[in-house]
Amino acid sequence: MLELAEIDPTTTEFSGRQKLWDLGSLVFAQISTDSLAFSSLPAHARRDPVDHWTMTVLLSGSIRTDAARNRFAAGPGEVQIHSLGRSFTGVVDRSEMIMLFVPRDLSLETAAILGSAEFSTLGTGMGRLFSDYLVDVANRLPMLTQADLPGLAAATRAMILACVSPSADHIDAAEGPIANVLLERARQLIQSRLLDPKLGSDLLRRELAISRTRLYNLFEPFGGVMHYIQHRRLHSAYAALTDPNDRRLIFQIAEERGFSDGAEFSRAFKRAFGDSPSEVRHRGGGGIPIRSDVEDCPSEERLGALLRRLQG
Repeated sequence: MLELAEIDPTTTEFSGRQKLWDLGSLVFAQISTDSLAFSSLPAHARRDPVDHWTMTVLLSGSIRTDAARNRFAAGPGEVQIHSLGRSFTGVVDRSEMIMLFVPRDLSLETAAILGSAEFSTLGTGMGRLFSDYLVDVANRLPMLTQADLPGLAAATRAMILACVSPSADHIDAAEGPIANVLLERARQLIQSRLLDPKLGSDLLRRELAISRTRLYNLFEPFGGVMHYIQHRRLHSAYAALTDPNDRRLIFQIAEERGFSDGAEFSRAFKRAFGDSPSEVRHRGGGGIPIRSDVEDCPSEERLGALLRRLQG
C-alpha cells in the first residue's frame, strides 16, 4: 500500500500494529504505530496496483502529507483523505488511528465527491461528525455479524456523501447514522457536565450546533432532554449515597445535582429506585468502595465495582 521508512536512522526498535475488518465493499483498520515516514508506491513498483481512497481519523498523534497540489496536516479528531493511486509523501508521529479504505467503484457519486476532496483535511463540523461516526463504528465492530455488513456499508456511504459534500439530499439520506452520532455526542456531553448547573437544552443546542426541534427529536424516546438529564443525575446521586467514602449530607448530594428542594429530590429518587435516599444510604453500609483501578479489586468484587463505576 505504502513505502515506509525510518525517520531516525539510529532507531533500533519499531512498534506497529494493524487490525483489519473486511466489511465486504469497504475495509476498516485500526492502526498503532511509532513515528515513520511514508510515501506512495511508484507505478513501476506496483505488481498489484491499489488505487483506493483512505479516510483517516487520528485518535492521537499527527500526520503531515506533501502531495503534488498541496501540503496538509491533521491532529486528533480530524479526517484526512488520501488517494493511494497518486504521488505523495509524509510523516506520522507516534499515533493511534482509524482508517477506512473506500474503493473507487463504490459508487459514481462517492467517486466524484472523494476525488474532489482528496489530499485534504475535513475541517468542517460535518467532518467532525464523520470522525465521531468512524469512532462509533470502531467500538461496535466486534459485536457485528455478517448480516449487519450491507447495512453498515450503506450507512457509511451515506455518511461519506453527507459529511464530505453536505447537501439537503445527502443529509436526508444519512439521517439515521447522523442522529446516532449526535445522540452519542449529547450523552457524552451530559455525562461530562452532569453537575454543571447550566446544563440544559440551551447548552446542549449550542454545543451540538443543532436546532431545538432536532434536540427534542433526539431525546423524545427518553421522555425529553430534561427527563434524561434528571435520570442521569439521580443515578449519580445513588452512586454517591452508596459510596462509603462519601459522607456528605443527603441534601448536599442532592443540591450538587440541581435539586434545591429536598422533598422533590426524595420523591424523584423513590420513583426511580423504589427506596428513599436515606433508606439507600443506611442499608448495609453502602456496598463496595469505588476504586480507581478495577484490577486492584479482589476478583469477587470486580463486577460490583464495574457496575458502580458505570452507574456513577
